[in-house]
Parts: sequence; structure tokens; C-alpha cells
Amino acid sequence: MKQIVVIGAGTGGMPAAYELQEKLGKRCQITVVNNSEHFQFVPSNPWVAVGWREAEEISFPIRPYLEKKGIGFIASPVSHIDAANSQLTLADGQQLGYDYLVITTGPKLAFDEVPGAGPAGGYTQSICTLQHALHANEAYMAFLKQPGPIIIGAMPGASCFGPAYEFAFIVNTDLRRRKLRHKVPITYVTSEPYIGHLGLGGVGDSKSVLESELRNNDIKWVCNARTTQVDPGQMHVTELTDDGNVRKEHTLPFAFSMMLPAFRGVDPVAAVEGLCNPRGFVLIDEYQRSKQYRNIFAAGVCVAIPPVEATPVATGAPKTGYMIETMVTAIVHNIEAELDGQPAKAKGSWNAICLADMGDTGAAFVALPQLPPRNVNWFAKGKWVHLAKAAFEKYFMHKMKTGSSEPVYEKYVLKLLGIERLDHHD
Repeated sequence: MKQIVVIGAGTGGMPAAYELQEKLGKRCQITVVNNSEHFQFVPSNPWVAVGWREAEEISFPIRPYLEKKGIGFIASPVSHIDAANSQLTLADGQQLGYDYLVITTGPKLAFDEVPGAGPAGGYTQSICTLQHALHANEAYMAFLKQPGPIIIGAMPGASCFGPAYEFAFIVNTDLRRRKLRHKVPITYVTSEPYIGHLGLGGVGDSKSVLESELRNNDIKWVCNARTTQVDPGQMHVTELTDDGNVRKEHTLPFAFSMMLPAFRGVDPVAAVEGLCNPRGFVLIDEYQRSKQYRNIFAAGVCVAIPPVEATPVATGAPKTGYMIETMVTAIVHNIEAELDGQPAKAKGSWNAICLADMGDTGAAFVALPQLPPRNVNWFAKGKWVHLAKAAFEKYFMHKMKTGSSEPVYEKYVLKLLGIERLDHHD
């Protein structure tokens, strides 16, 4: 029986395991290796940070749900990948061989690239993990007793901008509800060349819609911002012009700050000779397969995607949830094809769909495909997005517990919108 190992049990790894089991479970043993016992629904972390969600509402133990489906589960970090011999060494010392390896680890958070950044030994908060969101919540609750300026945004090299906007608007809404907003100047500091760039070169009307929202909510902004250092209560930011020259040096005071970091690939993946680019992201072909190792596939934030365009301050391209699911589906189809002696030919559609909550309203964007030129390119806001995001959280958590890889909702609702997981066009 063939052995398929999935590293990582997040929004890519869990659906990958379920879909592989559904398609190949009779022919293969599927095993998931994850560095913790619990699944976390990362998109809800902004709500945790302001106390709108408890940790147990957006996480659950992985083992019982995978084992119920006949999927193996090992809760241990991977310490070494011997790609030449198709073998993993885990942190607890055990060895695990594989016929196929699916890497869905997510990123390593590169707080070290800006001195003083990050929640561990630094002065800024993060919402990238549930633990970080809980830490941010502690800091936020302390901040509420002595309000002052807030800085929210994204560091140089960041690629995931949606949650930064989301958090700025959620904090804004939370402070209004607490009747404290008048005491708190908020500044949005981002490496994007303009508001609404999103690492995607803009989507539809994102620039004017998000600028208008920031203005209407009295949130100031600094774009083309190279954050160089964070000290206690002070952020040092070099603002560049569009042609890369220094426009202004800022020293911005803050009593609370959440800045999303740049990403790198996780250490054991980045260490594999020939697998990754210099930042540790897996180099893949159009079929999600490693260019160097034919039996390694990768999906999600860990894969190498070039920036959409050159920008004065480095910005990466985001990998959104639905885009990750399209990658996963392509991998499953391609492994199945190989087992049948057929060539791999499934390509993820890489469609980007994002629902960003803004507290009591929300913004949605659809970029089909993610990289321009696009067939569909729109951005909209409204109360419906806030409701849709809350509904999606419940739906996705349910889906991860029941092991359904594509329920009726996705199959039919997204099809009506013209959104498909696989790219059927050559």
C-alpha cells in the first residue's frame, strides 16, 4: 500500500488529507504530521485578539476527527526531510517513509527582519497564530485601561494584507462600542504602494473603496512604508516615493500595535537541497509538484509565487483560502493520475476569494485568477460580507470535523458564480 504523508494540518493540510482519503483511501495510507494536536481556524484570529471569540470556538483536537476517517495522525514537528530517500525524521526521533509527500506547512514568521518586531521579545502584536491572537488580546485589554495611539499594518516583505485591514476596522468598531474611539488615533502603516493594493496590484475598486473607508473612520495611513525598527512605544518608518527615493522619515508613537510580518519557509522544508527558493518557499511546477523531487507536492503559503509586480518596498502575493483549496484539489487529482499510470495534468485555478470583516460591515474581493490579467476582478463592501464571514467560519469548522472535502454549498454556489477549483483551460 502506498504511503502519502501530509505535513501540516491547517486550512490546506486538513482538506488535503480528507480529499486524499476520499479519492485514494483504498489504495493508500494517508498520514498527517502536525506540530500540534489542535486545528486552528486562522481567519478568525482578528476576532480573538479583541475578545469577540474564545480560543475553543475556533480550534479543536485533530486526532479524533482524522482517525474516524481512517487517516493516521502524528502530533510532532518534522525535524528533517531526506527528500532523496523519501524519509522524514520527526522531533521525537521517529522515522517515517513516504511514497508521496504533500507539504502544507504554512510559513515561518520573519519577525527577526525588523528589530523590535513581534510578540516574543518585541513590541508589536500578531494575529498570525491563535497563540499570538491570545497574546494580542491580553495586550489589548491592558491597553484599554490606558488608551493611546494604535498602529496596525504590515512589515516590508509581507504578503497577506487582508487581515491587517480587517484588524484595523475591527479595532475601530470595538473602540467605538466601548466609547473609547475618541481617545485613540489609529494609523495604518503598510509596505503596499497604495491603499487597496493587497499584494495583488489592486482588485477592482479596492483602492478607492478602502481609502474611503479609512477616511470615514478617521484612520490615517502611510504607504510605501519600510518599517526599520520598533522601540517601546515608538515605530521608525521610512516612507518611500513611487520611484524608491526617501519621501519622509517617521517616528510614530503607539500604545498598542499589530504588524503582520514577512514570511519565510519553515526550517526543515527550507533546508532541503534544491526544493526551495532563497526564502524557503517550495518551487513548484504548474501541477503543484516540486521541480526537483517528483514525489513531493506543495500547497498554500509554503509555495513560491512571484510578486505580482515590483514595488518600492517589497510586497509578496497573498495565498488566500480558496486559492489554497484549488491547489489541494489539483494535487489530489495529480497523485491519483500518477497511481493510474497517467501524466499529471490538473492545475489549480488559483482563484482568490477573500471575505474581510470590518466589525459591522465587510469587504469582499474576487480575483479570477489571482494573477492578472484576470477574467473576473471585483471588490464590494456591505453588511452581507460580515454575515458571510461569520457563517463561513461555522461552515469551515463543521467541514473540518465531518471530513467533507466539498459539500453542496461550495459545489453549487461557487459554480453559480463561475468559480471552479481546477483550471480547465490550457
